Amino acid sequence: MVFSSAVFLLVFLPVVFVLNFIIKKEYSNIFLLIASLIFYAWGEPFLVFLMILSIIVNYLAGRFIAKATNTGAKRAWLIAGVSLDLLFLGYYKYYGFLVSIINGIAGKELIPDPGIALPIGISFFTFQAISYIADVYRGEVEASPSIVNTALYISFFPQLIAGPIVKYREINLQIMDRTITKAGISHGFKRFIYGLSKKVLISNVLGLCVDTVYSYDITSIDAKAAWIAALAYTFQIYYDFSGYSDMAIGLGEMFGFTIPENFYYPYLSGSITEFWRRWHISLGTWFREYVYIPLGGNRKGKARTYINLVIVFFLTGLWHGADFSFIIWGLYHGFFTIMERLGLKKLLDRTKIVSKIYCFLIVNFGWVLFRADDTLTGLRFITRMLLPFRHSGLNLDYRLYMDAKTVFIFACALIGAGILKSLVPAKIADKWKGSIYEAVYCVIILILSIAAITSNTYNPFIYFQF
Repeated sequence: MVFSSAVFLLVFLPVVFVLNFIIKKEYSNIFLLIASLIFYAWGEPFLVFLMILSIIVNYLAGRFIAKATNTGAKRAWLIAGVSLDLLFLGYYKYYGFLVSIINGIAGKELIPDPGIALPIGISFFTFQAISYIADVYRGEVEASPSIVNTALYISFFPQLIAGPIVKYREINLQIMDRTITKAGISHGFKRFIYGLSKKVLISNVLGLCVDTVYSYDITSIDAKAAWIAALAYTFQIYYDFSGYSDMAIGLGEMFGFTIPENFYYPYLSGSITEFWRRWHISLGTWFREYVYIPLGGNRKGKARTYINLVIVFFLTGLWHGADFSFIIWGLYHGFFTIMERLGLKKLLDRTKIVSKIYCFLIVNFGWVLFRADDTLTGLRFITRMLLPFRHSGLNLDYRLYMDAKTVFIFACALIGAGILKSLVPAKIADKWKGSIYEAVYCVIILILSIAAITSNTYNPFIYFQF
């Protein structure tokens, strides 16, 4: 089930919201847990048992860590819990990838393709589970005495399948006791509408343009088509993922939870380092807290710092998908992060305009590698973008993938990705929030979003595959 579907908007959400509002507060966690499992089982009827197994494993690991009387025993239970989490993740997400590598090296099928179905959102709920037992081990939070509370933390439907990745210490007190307010419901509903419109009215339109260009053979794609597809995907993935995060945060508020922000206008960044402080914030902080800092961070000299960064960005790429394209994409970002530490950042800081153009182009080329079916195709796309004179005779008719609606949405995407925020004074923005004009605007975009959902079958969610 996806947020931008009629069954969620018209059936699941209204029923769950109303019932949660009228039942006794002490039963809310049990009810939301059941609703979350139904939400996941809607698209994963059998794999929901994998999530239940993950819940049991991590609940027990947390309890055993809390009861252990010495550091060695605590560490042993931590290692056991994390190992099982990574075993689940590795088998379902990476075993097929490993088999393909082995067969590729051997030049024949030594191991049959296992054909394992990837559980939706397994990377998200696995990372949440790991953060839970890691924080219990560190003594930053007490182990939950209730398996229902632990299960709700891991499976809470608003951020279950595409984040944000929430640390247990950020939400444990809210799980135990929270208050639903009219202000929270109102603000959450508006935030959800904004996210829904990002996804349905902008991302889907740009996504159709991107998919159309990529459906053609690379030999027929010229520089114009390559640039349009690259830029369209750059905005598609931003509005897709940030829109989903907005919906998750809004839903959380509607049920009394405060879910941390996951995006802060990343395309306004002046460096790749800054980009990763603004893009998928919850993933970046997770890797920093549970990988980069434990490896030594920047405390053991420059050489070790660069090695740690390479490891983190390698894992960041691998987290996104079991394919060399994702690994290369991650290392690509790691390379520019290291270059900025070596002195490039000082040059970029001399002019904001050049630094922002640099960052946007680097990110844009990176998204080409991310979106392409394979790395070679991605490089051929980039070649067309950088060397248009070598492919000038192709002239793929732009009307095949662009129309007036797409051009309009392109303009809206560009303005909404940071330009509007930069130009509108804070006083005017504050007056807009909570005004009758904002309310009318939300009603209009909600109607347009529902109309788009009911009239179109094209409704992908990019980050579901992660």
